Amino acid sequence: MSSSGSPAAYGDDASVERRRTAFENGDLPVAVYGLGKMGLPLAAVYAETSGAVVGADVDEAVVESVNRGECHVTGEPGLPDLVADLVADGALRATSNQEAAAMADVHVLIVPTKLDAGNAPDLSILESVVEDVATGLAAGDLVVVECTVPPKTCREVVGPLLERETGLSMGEFGLAFCPERTSSGRALEDIRGAYPKVVGGVDEASTRAATAIYEAINAKGVLAVSDAATAEAVKLFEGVYRDVNIALANELARFTDDLGIDVAEAIATANTQPFCEIHDPGPGVGGHCIPYYPYFLAHGRTEDAPLLRTARAVNDSMPGFVVGKLDEEFEAEGRSLDGARVAVLGLTYRPGVNELAKTPAEPIIDGLGEAGAEVFCVDPLLDDFSRFDATPIGIDDLPTQDLDAAVMVTPHEAFDAVDWQGFESGIVVIDGRGTLDLSRTPHRVYTIGSGLDV
Repeated sequence: MSSSGSPAAYGDDASVERRRTAFENGDLPVAVYGLGKMGLPLAAVYAETSGAVVGADVDEAVVESVNRGECHVTGEPGLPDLVADLVADGALRATSNQEAAAMADVHVLIVPTKLDAGNAPDLSILESVVEDVATGLAAGDLVVVECTVPPKTCREVVGPLLERETGLSMGEFGLAFCPERTSSGRALEDIRGAYPKVVGGVDEASTRAATAIYEAINAKGVLAVSDAATAEAVKLFEGVYRDVNIALANELARFTDDLGIDVAEAIATANTQPFCEIHDPGPGVGGHCIPYYPYFLAHGRTEDAPLLRTARAVNDSMPGFVVGKLDEEFEAEGRSLDGARVAVLGLTYRPGVNELAKTPAEPIIDGLGEAGAEVFCVDPLLDDFSRFDATPIGIDDLPTQDLDAAVMVTPHEAFDAVDWQGFESGIVVIDGRGTLDLSRTPHRVYTIGSGLDV
């Protein structure tokens, strides 16, 4: 708990500057709940600033790993060395949720929030952690939610649950929503200040308290908004903007053959106007964020969300569109996709990131299998291919597999080494991202958004 003479994390008349100083001096101990791919980097940045951080996780193996100075999160430059140094210095350690709650003045929750089978938000993990936080919550503590949630979750779910479990009333403890604004592969950079931190409290005192903390760890500072619900909406708006924009690009890409134009060229040219910023089309939208956020925003609203739902439908349909285009190109050559040997290149949801959440490669593989194709898969980042109904092969083995077709889904840099001239005969290639130049090869190439390379 806070040192004698130091301000509380929340609720007294201390200035933002005085509270920030207390945090930086380690007088306001911090617990970060959830040491996953974003939680561990967040705990590390907190620890390098304050020197008084405990990470909490329900996975005992994760707790033990962190306490050995090890980093179980992969693909984050600088994180393994930072974790090792912080643990060695005593600035960071890990424990269980309830033990962390008993020690901290600032409680930061960054745990998974998912959708159920009907695409309704499932906050059960968050609610479980909130109950653990409540076992150690004291008057003057600050609770910060970083995980993505539907608007009004802090006000209507987290706050009342803390009140019920602790006997404290809102106003005796602080509660703010400060959304994670981080991309895989650049977590430390983003947390430290690639973008300003959005902060919104359930009351003004909570906003001031959270501002003091995040101004200390984020070099770009803080964007304080009116309340927690506004901050919750900001996070979702960032994601649904991209989902709707990508859906527009994907719908325009479907006009390629009817219009007889390179839609990608038209998009790039239209984007030279400052008021136009159409995204790129592709084979689908994956990740932990964009495919989920529309449902967090639309669920439970009295107003319907036809645009968000349509955008989701368009983007979810793109893997089927890819399979359909491959089938059309086979028909154009008088062949059948049924019985064809097809390689799918790139299984992770975006280049350079070893994550499979909602990857469009999976429904593409499934669709090819349903069409009767024999499917092979290639991804230099993966060791475990068990979730895919396809035979894994290496990049160098592609020309030796007697393939009939290939589909580029996620263009990892390693695919630059593919020997496209090494195939014994021409194959059909679907380029999902417009990253291939096969003009000097015998292959029949269809690029999503640009059409057939003739």
